[in-house]
Amino acid sequence: MKEQLQQIKEEALAAIGGAESGSALERIRVAYLGKKGSLTAVLRGMGALSADQRPVIGQIANRVRAEIEQALSDRGTALADKEQNDRLSAEKLDVTMPGADIPKGGAHPLYQVEREMSDIFTSMGFDVADGPEVELDYYNFQALNIPENHPARDTQDTFYITDRILLRSQTSPVQVRTMERQRPPIRVISPGRVYRSDALDATHSPVFHQMEGLVVDKGITMGDLKGMLETFARHMFGQSTRIRFRPHHFPFTEPSAEVDVSCFVCGGKGCRLCKGEGWIEILGAGMVHPNVLRGCDIDPEVYSGFAFGLGIERVTMTKYGIDDIRLLYENDKRFLAQF
Repeated sequence: MKEQLQQIKEEALAAIGGAESGSALERIRVAYLGKKGSLTAVLRGMGALSADQRPVIGQIANRVRAEIEQALSDRGTALADKEQNDRLSAEKLDVTMPGADIPKGGAHPLYQVEREMSDIFTSMGFDVADGPEVELDYYNFQALNIPENHPARDTQDTFYITDRILLRSQTSPVQVRTMERQRPPIRVISPGRVYRSDALDATHSPVFHQMEGLVVDKGITMGDLKGMLETFARHMFGQSTRIRFRPHHFPFTEPSAEVDVSCFVCGGKGCRLCKGEGWIEILGAGMVHPNVLRGCDIDPEVYSGFAFGLGIERVTMTKYGIDDIRLLYENDKRFLAQF
């Protein structure tokens, strides 16, 4: 039995010395020290020994077990240290190497133009107002002097949620809400998303952006509107830009006009951008209808005002010569990188 214990010790120590992982060490421990292990099997045979032999063999067996356990512990510590050193070596950083080149992002062209437009108007004394995109029928239509039988209320043009709640089709409701809570003088712009039931093509989108403006005070005239829009156009498109008014009709303004800017590419001579006309339509405007003022408890006999609305997509496309509105929404990096 002494020879058996010595052989078990030598085999176990040799196996432990050759182990290369923690799982291999665990298998060796079970093979020699487990319930069915080699050393355990020998110890179970001690019952056949004489009384004077048992203490001697017991001491040897305990010494063998202790040596195997110590060898397992030492080898486990060595493997853990090696694993840590290997990991640290693999994760070592050369701080002298240049960092990876991370490309910079940029503001979307729509946001760039909206910010530029806002800066122009705020420099002229306008405040920025905001309002809900899910709007009441009253603010989107009725308060803007749009009667119930008006074509603009048609479900083919407007996204209705209920009979009286809809996705706003313009940012004009913000003007009404502003006039309800603020007394003249008023000078605000209201940029934001709007929704209309349009099929997506090169010039239309069911979701787009508008910036509307409102001025209400004593003695406001159409001349004030024209002067303000000329100032905006020159800052936006160049100092040589001219504007022209064409008679039009909007329910919430009277008189009303479509406003064109002279083509900043050809200077009015005619080119591909302006389709040979020399002018580009960019917005609608007019004097606030007395009914709209009256509905907001503002006396039209004392106060007057003008309002205007610009499509931010249209201004962006005009400014950069973009011929397809879908390019602004497709998130193609090749397109966006140009801005």
